[in-house]
Amino acid sequence: MDIVKETLETLTFAEESPKIVPWRTPFYDMKSLMDLSASHDDFKKLQLPVTAPIPQSLLLAGANVELDWGSIPTFDDLKEFINQNPCRPKESWISMKEKSAENMFMKALYKARESNQNNPSPKDVRRFQKKRLDNSVFVTGRGSSVGGGTKTVLNALAAYLRYLEGTARDDWQEVHERVRNAESREGASFGKLFGPAISLGIVSRRRVHYEAIEYEKERNGGFLSPFGYSTISAAAAIDAVNSMEWYWLMALKSQTSNERKYPIRFWRWNGHLIQYTVAGHEGPATLLVHGFGAFLEHFRDNILGIAEGGNRVWAITLLGFGKSEKPNIVYTELMWAELLRDFVIDVVGEPVHLVGNSIGGYFVSILACFWPALARSVVLVNSAGNIDPGHSFLPSSKERQTSGAAWLGARLLLLYLRLRTKDIVKNCYPTKAERVDDFLINEMLRASYDPGVLVVLESIFSFDLSVPLNYLLKGFDDKVLVIQGMKDPISDSKSRLAMIKEHCAWFIVKELDAGHCPHDELPEEVNSIIREWIVTVESRILARSIL
Repeated sequence: MDIVKETLETLTFAEESPKIVPWRTPFYDMKSLMDLSASHDDFKKLQLPVTAPIPQSLLLAGANVELDWGSIPTFDDLKEFINQNPCRPKESWISMKEKSAENMFMKALYKARESNQNNPSPKDVRRFQKKRLDNSVFVTGRGSSVGGGTKTVLNALAAYLRYLEGTARDDWQEVHERVRNAESREGASFGKLFGPAISLGIVSRRRVHYEAIEYEKERNGGFLSPFGYSTISAAAAIDAVNSMEWYWLMALKSQTSNERKYPIRFWRWNGHLIQYTVAGHEGPATLLVHGFGAFLEHFRDNILGIAEGGNRVWAITLLGFGKSEKPNIVYTELMWAELLRDFVIDVVGEPVHLVGNSIGGYFVSILACFWPALARSVVLVNSAGNIDPGHSFLPSSKERQTSGAAWLGARLLLLYLRLRTKDIVKNCYPTKAERVDDFLINEMLRASYDPGVLVVLESIFSFDLSVPLNYLLKGFDDKVLVIQGMKDPISDSKSRLAMIKEHCAWFIVKELDAGHCPHDELPEEVNSIIREWIVTVESRILARSIL
């Protein structure tokens, strides 16, 4: 608003200066963002009312809420547009984003088994091109994103909410078919179908909430049941927009805080809010990736410490953790690797030194394996993943489905973690337990009450870490550094290092008197090691480029 006012003050108008009338359309009837509690559990207790959408009659006079599909640009038009963009990524990098990690795994599997490279994967076999209906509500004949104008999206939403009801309408039948195809877990189809339309503002979160509530009243004689929503579709829509709003409010509030040493920024990945930060103005780029249950502030004393050595440092809070969004999707190690790939391409914009702790180390190893052009080196800090010298091929892809055991296990695990968080974390800091302070524990506990956290915990039971680190990083000669806390209570550090030294001679190893998180337990030592490592690797790269 201040920028708009400053701009208007520099302009000259023939008549009086235009008035600025703020048009606020909040989801919740909340007086001040500063009153927002950091805990979603406390926030729910406020029972803030959701504001109703603005009636059509009060919208801007003559405003057209529909969207003409128009003609699809030709390939030459699209290529010309991309080439004119001064900030475009390298052409080879754009193609990287078109290949999923799962397809890369399958390709490697077929190659290892010396199979016919042209054989389609099982998922590809199931795909088929359907003729697009004239009144289709979808952007493409094969995708799952609803598009068009407001009326078109609301029509699709009406069909989605009535998924359990039969219909003779071909456009609604198409919606129901896409719902079945997109329902990778209960309720996940809503985000796939309507996430892009909501992000673009074609329909608001308030309007989705209003339509879902009205449908529930329609089914229940004008009342809302005190026992929950009567249909899975209505529950999925309401839960999704409530969750989106919560993370949006958290992101807005984080922008008003000046307490941190480094700025908190947000980036949208596939429509979801991802928290990150950056420090340093020049030098090689480094990306810090945390472990399971952590967040970017787990590198609180590493970000500036590494940047001060003449580096630019990015730290990210992965999707599903901390204050990043926790959408209702299937979480896999491949998905997180793709997130990191896109972050390097879209945000950093150049190859990086990848630093990963715990499961974050496994994610950066997958990234380095499939997209080596994005990685200048890899630093594994008490990384997950094993060493298997006999491994020769990749496992076949499998569908990740939530089992009853995973559903129950996630809920029991959440209760256990909430009760024992401080003891568990302290056990990972055997040398300097005082580093486990209130800030660290409180943020972990706060995140455990966020909407969607159970979905993330369910993913633990379907993680596939069977591909060993020596396979993932076999092409990174002299570019892999292992920083190992020797008192790690989660793994046998001595046996692990023995396997590394025997079967991964190209790994450089640094042993520290620390536990599972040496970067936070002994930040000064780790910062010094990483700074020296970056200088060494950069010198090697420069020397090779001259030869």
